[in-house]
Amino acid sequence: MIRSKLLFSLIFCLLISTVDAQEKPNVVIVFLDNFGWGEPGFNGGGITRGTPTPRMDKLADEGFRLTNFNVEVQCTPSRSALMTGRYAIRSGNATVPIGEGVYGLVGWEVTMAEMLSDNGYATGMFGKWHLGRTEGRFPTDQGFDEWYGIPNSTDESVYSEMDGFAESQVPETMVMEATKGMKPKNVRPYRLDYRPLIDRDLTDKALDFMERSVDSNKPFFLYLPYTATHFPTMPHPDFKGKTKNGPWADLLLQIDSYLGELQDKIDDLGVSQNTIFIFTADNGPESLNHGSTNMTVETSIQGTAGPWRGTLFTGFEGALRVPFVIKWPGKIKGATVSDEIVHAMDLFPTLSALTQSKVPDDRIIDGIDMSDFMLGKKKESGREGFIVYMGKDIFGVKWKNWKLHFNEQEAWNTVKNTYTMPKVYNLYEDPQERNNVLFPHTWVPKAALKQLEEHVISLKQNPPIPQGQLDPYEPE
Repeated sequence: MIRSKLLFSLIFCLLISTVDAQEKPNVVIVFLDNFGWGEPGFNGGGITRGTPTPRMDKLADEGFRLTNFNVEVQCTPSRSALMTGRYAIRSGNATVPIGEGVYGLVGWEVTMAEMLSDNGYATGMFGKWHLGRTEGRFPTDQGFDEWYGIPNSTDESVYSEMDGFAESQVPETMVMEATKGMKPKNVRPYRLDYRPLIDRDLTDKALDFMERSVDSNKPFFLYLPYTATHFPTMPHPDFKGKTKNGPWADLLLQIDSYLGELQDKIDDLGVSQNTIFIFTADNGPESLNHGSTNMTVETSIQGTAGPWRGTLFTGFEGALRVPFVIKWPGKIKGATVSDEIVHAMDLFPTLSALTQSKVPDDRIIDGIDMSDFMLGKKKESGREGFIVYMGKDIFGVKWKNWKLHFNEQEAWNTVKNTYTMPKVYNLYEDPQERNNVLFPHTWVPKAALKQLEEHVISLKQNPPIPQGQLDPYEPE
């Protein structure tokens, strides 16, 4: 009798834990690199860029598309904001690292992966990290159960082809693999021979991770920061020349195809109704500034931000606005569009609410919980604007349909102009941000600058983590 009761209790507990696991939605974030607002067909790109993007467009038809989703303007800051829900200036990751020293997220920061892991999720990352490549700073030190990819940026794949690199004593970038609790292993050098192939491997590993997670009846968080749309642009051999419209069109077709594979796998696994699927990017496109002449022999890969001015490393909308779709069948209404302002750092508290995970309460979280907005319970996102950083410099403030610019630069390699009076742009009337309407709209700074004042005060009360801060770190 006692054995029967114990057996019944054990079976009951297992059933309850199984139900709990099934009730927690899976989370997939596909995060493209330097991918402009105007690239997908659903934002006016696709065929105008050389190839249809049917799977991107289908995702947009089935999901909730945001036309005013914003990020930070460099790779590392955007990834930091996404992972922590905080302005990158707070975490010491406001700029892309250039040297070989320590950088990235300190152990004290709580990442999205840690938040979901603590809630019973399997966590897998496949792709570009860019938030640390020294002991204690790898993805598997920051909440991911497993990782395959590159610690830094894809431009490093060209190093071995450069004259003088072999004698420079700069270490060659490696493709790495790791599991939680183990030191990452070097898999192979990240050279041009592997550059076109890596995203195929990332996709295969992502598909396998989802299948293993479902087989183990565990909710999963898949973070898939692809590399392909970053320089050097080299489509996989399966797609090279396929569109007959050049390498960028081939690559766009490749991305669309891989996205379709992920969607089909989720359907095949029978978990589409319980999976939150997000498609977005880290910042605007790579492109030469207007009027420049490309002198290279190879085709210049010119990204597009659609109607918006600017590219990555600027404070213009072209750097800030990126494509965004979120899909959750039966929960988030499909075929809907909003121009409400949302920022990448909002995904941290939003996914916390949607997965019933815990947000840290011992630090400032700049992100806003958008769960009711995403679920259609509210028409407004709750965010009126945000501070526009370029590195450690405040370039401007975005407020509703207005932008204030204190600093401007046309592209990543041009001179920074600083103004004694801010420039003011009306984004509805002037998406190219060229017509300064400070006069007669001097009321706009009075309305917009309140958020900047509050932000500056918060930085004084809670000083940012210094860039290159060593572990262990605890705020004073």
